[in-house]
Amino acid sequence: MEKVKAKKHLGQHFLKDESIAKAIADTLSLKGYEEVLEIGPGMGVLTKYLLEKPINTHVIEIDTESVAYLGENYPKLKDQIISKDFLKYNIHEVYGDKQFAIIGNFPYNISTQIVFRTLEFRDQIPEFSGMFQKEVAERICEKKGSKAYGILSVLAQAFYDTEYLFTVDENVFIPPPKVKSGVMKMTRKEDYSLPCGEKLFFTVVKTAFQQRRKTLRNSLKTLNLSDNLREDTIFDKRPEQLSVEEFIVLTQKIEADGV
Repeated sequence: MEKVKAKKHLGQHFLKDESIAKAIADTLSLKGYEEVLEIGPGMGVLTKYLLEKPINTHVIEIDTESVAYLGENYPKLKDQIISKDFLKYNIHEVYGDKQFAIIGNFPYNISTQIVFRTLEFRDQIPEFSGMFQKEVAERICEKKGSKAYGILSVLAQAFYDTEYLFTVDENVFIPPPKVKSGVMKMTRKEDYSLPCGEKLFFTVVKTAFQQRRKTLRNSLKTLNLSDNLREDTIFDKRPEQLSVEEFIVLTQKIEADGV
């Protein structure tokens, strides 16, 4: 079968450098899980190295041309190919309540959505690693005080330890993207339960960063906070000045205020 043609509307950029594919596969610790799900395998350059590891590998791919190519070229996958959209697929159909890792050279046009989807299933995903646009990978790992620090940074780091691993040049892809790429890893925290209401925490973080240049006193007006709480000095800050831990404290203060 001929090689698969990259489709722009799917955000496909096929990795052609074997050493980088192996390096991404080697980011997996293989501890605490026996299953791995690769998102967007394309022509299987990363899949090949996953299949060499002592772990059960599934791949999920929305592109039917890629699915056919993988089935023909990687007989080891057999019934392990899921021809679905990861963002809409019910992973319990394959994994039930099992723990599994996620890995991939993620399609750039949905990479942040993949992270948010992973957070939804964090009880089952102890490890997550792969390739993003460099700026997205950096944003996930960013600490407070920078322009890149935002919703994605806070929500990911509330539940996972994040690490930016290495940068990848444009010329190792077919077709080359217009930006550099970055590989990062998220390892679920030993205790990843929040000491505050999860739904309110998500609301506070998202609402605060929607008007990131304003102080929290102004950006969180829609939460109908009491005048007494609004006098707290934490509301003098802008959202990028708060660490993940401080966002948790902020949420606890709002909870105590009766929101």
